[in-house]
Amino acid sequence: MADIALYVDPVCPFAWVTARWLLTSAGDRHTITLEQLSLAVLDQERSPDDAGHRAMLTRSRRIGRVFAAAVRSTGHGSFTPLYLSMGARLHPRDPGLEDESAVADALTEAGLDRALVLALDDPAYDADVAEAHRASQTALGGPGGSPIITVDGHGFSGPVLTAPPDGHRATELLDALVTVATAPEFAALQRPYAGPPALG
Repeated sequence: MADIALYVDPVCPFAWVTARWLLTSAGDRHTITLEQLSLAVLDQERSPDDAGHRAMLTRSRRIGRVFAAAVRSTGHGSFTPLYLSMGARLHPRDPGLEDESAVADALTEAGLDRALVLALDDPAYDADVAEAHRASQTALGGPGGSPIITVDGHGFSGPVLTAPPDGHRATELLDALVTVATAPEFAALQRPYAGPPALG
């Protein structure tokens, strides 16, 4: 059994695919924990040129505050239920998710107080988001985006999936990931970008 943590920005579509695969494939063979990462914090010193990237960072900042508020209010156990509830609305349906009622509905579905929707525009939670992000970078051992994974304390960028593998290949991929991640000699493996992810 491996202790696996996946650090995700809730607005990252690649992290959404990876998280669903990981949670579905692990069963009772591994302990899976989802943690917060912030692309807005990662990119805060950059000035993105395109409007689409700026909009994504704004979503990252606002949605990240809601997750920080949930964790501050009820503890870390609220993160995964909220991530799954929010992700089901955010990724397949509406990449903007600007409707506050949709965020409030996600909170309700996750068993949380709808009033936490007010955190969207409350910078009082920015320090919590930044602290969570720093933990993700420490886990990796350097700067990295979403997702980041640790397996028994060994941190890596990714894995980046464009779609969840089918059937037995899903568990085979997880077994392979655990094998390479826990091999002291293994450092990195990367192939050219093959996105965007399939979110349907």
